[in-house]
Amino acid sequence: MFGAILTKLGIKKRQGRENVYGYIFILPWLIGLLAFTLGPMIFSFITSFADYNMLKINFVGLKNYTHMFTRDQLFWKALKNTAVYAVMNIPLITAGGVIVAVILNKSVFGLRTFRTIYYLPSIMVGVGTYFLWMLLLNPANGIVNSALALIGIKGPAWLTDPAWTKPAIVLMHVWGLGGQMLLYLARLQSIPQDYYEAASLDGASGLKKFTKITVPLLSPIIFYNLTIGIIGAFQVFQEGYIFSGGDGKPAGSLLFYNLHLWNQAFKNFKTGYANAMCWFLFALVMIMTLINQKVSKKWVYEEDGSND
Repeated sequence: MFGAILTKLGIKKRQGRENVYGYIFILPWLIGLLAFTLGPMIFSFITSFADYNMLKINFVGLKNYTHMFTRDQLFWKALKNTAVYAVMNIPLITAGGVIVAVILNKSVFGLRTFRTIYYLPSIMVGVGTYFLWMLLLNPANGIVNSALALIGIKGPAWLTDPAWTKPAIVLMHVWGLGGQMLLYLARLQSIPQDYYEAASLDGASGLKKFTKITVPLLSPIIFYNLTIGIIGAFQVFQEGYIFSGGDGKPAGSLLFYNLHLWNQAFKNFKTGYANAMCWFLFALVMIMTLINQKVSKKWVYEEDGSND
């Protein structure tokens, strides 16, 4: 049937037919891309220049963008909160993942059990996890403060003290760094032991082996995790929404960018303004990703020692 149709259309060559068949097979995906990804993106970009409340569209030019930068004080607060969280979270998670992977790469008794224990938290996702941490971080009777009290340290009011809300979220994410750890561990398993043996013969210390062999050969994975970490950190939403009840309290310390965006869209019904915020965030993350890509040429190494 398709062959007859293609013949009538003048497509007789085998390569041409195979190309057409390929497009037919991916047609459901193309329809999904247009209907649920590309189409909504185009629509959100157009309505970012409009006073849009999900019912009517009134184009206002650059008003949403000028309002964002000059009149919305919560915009700058939310952006600052998100940036501070990213600066705290990304280096700690990256370094923690590398250190845990190196430790779990040693040959010790019960190694598989330890690897499983460290990895399990990374697959525990959802609202239930956040409620669990609300119990753990309870300043009165939470396990974390109780453990600190055993060593003579008075624990902070994690989720009610503005100075400790973001560290509390970072602590929760450190608990779930098993996903990154697994990537580093897989890379460590593929590093030839000859490198370490040769370094030992040259008298290199353990720290020297780590900085001159392990870290350079892990750098492609570190770069990947940094890129994903930047994107993920600037999309933080659920933690702020659950821990603060949606209003960013205490003292606005949990008002992250995406939470402010969500409030504008679904509480205030300023959907056009929220779309403008979306596109600013897209541009910001894209710029940081490109900078990371550019800088990576100076520190990401391949096995041959090159950094092209």
